[in-house]
Amino acid sequence: MKVAYFDCFSGISGDMILGSLIDAGLSHHILLKHLERLPLPGFSVQIEKVTKCGISGTKVNVLTQDCHTHRHLQDIYSILEQSKLEHDVIKTAKKIFQNLAQAEAKVHNTTPDNIHFHEVGAVDAIVDIVGAVVGLKELGIEEIYVSPLNLGSGFVECEHGTIPVPAPATVELLKGVPSYTSDVRQELVTPTGAAIITTLAKEFGSMPELVVDCAGYGAGERDLKIPNLLRVIVGEHKQISNYHTDKNIILETNIDDMNPEFFDFLFYRLSKEGALDVSLTPIYMKKNRPGTLLRVLAKENNKDNLIKAIFEETTTLGIRTYSANQISLPLEFRPIETKYGTIRIKIKKISGKSTQVLPVYEDCRLAAIKYGLPVKHVYDEVVREGLAKIDFGT
Repeated sequence: MKVAYFDCFSGISGDMILGSLIDAGLSHHILLKHLERLPLPGFSVQIEKVTKCGISGTKVNVLTQDCHTHRHLQDIYSILEQSKLEHDVIKTAKKIFQNLAQAEAKVHNTTPDNIHFHEVGAVDAIVDIVGAVVGLKELGIEEIYVSPLNLGSGFVECEHGTIPVPAPATVELLKGVPSYTSDVRQELVTPTGAAIITTLAKEFGSMPELVVDCAGYGAGERDLKIPNLLRVIVGEHKQISNYHTDKNIILETNIDDMNPEFFDFLFYRLSKEGALDVSLTPIYMKKNRPGTLLRVLAKENNKDNLIKAIFEETTTLGIRTYSANQISLPLEFRPIETKYGTIRIKIKKISGKSTQVLPVYEDCRLAAIKYGLPVKHVYDEVVREGLAKIDFGT
């Protein structure tokens, strides 16, 4: 699987995304052919090599007479729909603008349809967004990962006057995204850049394991004390055979003074907040006190809600967190017909070959209640039916 990792040590913007993709091998001739399908007034794309703090990168400038025309969301939708771009490009570009409109609407206390796009309604912003979608597709990128974002600091001038960095719309777009400010007194993450990357990224954090094919650097406009570049690293996912590898986190804490009856509700709450797995282990703590180790497996983006639930539902005063790589087998879910009705089974596969049938317990439990049978009786029957219907040679 081909993956792109955007290293945003100096922020991210639409033109920097385009520059990084071209620097990583995107043909600017192919890019321009796609952009010419937009029904927009005359514009040209200027591409040049520049150096930032000794590092070479590609700078993209969109030259236009548009003069920052104000447009509504429907105006931009109309431009995209009237274009001769491919359907999936139009769909993705519209989604990016929709997310941007929702963020602007929240800031200005209105609805997305009533938003007047100012800076981001200009031709250069439309070109940046469409160009980014086209570029990623042309490079064959299947998944996008992104580092924490350097937001910069200070203030910036815009249509509404002087506003703080990051811009309010940018903050809305970056909810749930790891970000940080720095002593660079500039806007490093623009609303357009934030809209593109938050719409397209699968995950934010450290770079996944991959075999690097190439890297590209997209240059920003200003010269800063740090390299004003966006780095994209393109490569193939490093996979262990046919197994799936996911980057998760583990939350754990030791508990020795809690009513054990409350663990039932704790499990319910953690499951509701997105826990992938929850376990309890008997342990001995300091002063030889018996206690319980609570361990929760989760995705990074559910961490805050899970930590809140643990603090609210237990007596603990501290929680440990650390990263964990989860290696798992692909599972196929399939409903089968049995004498107890339709029951789902999980088919365990190794190297593409079916090796085991695992009935879904909840389906078996409901069938056991309905027919007044032991759940083991139903479970064993489903296994027999599944074994008879699954081809274990493929």
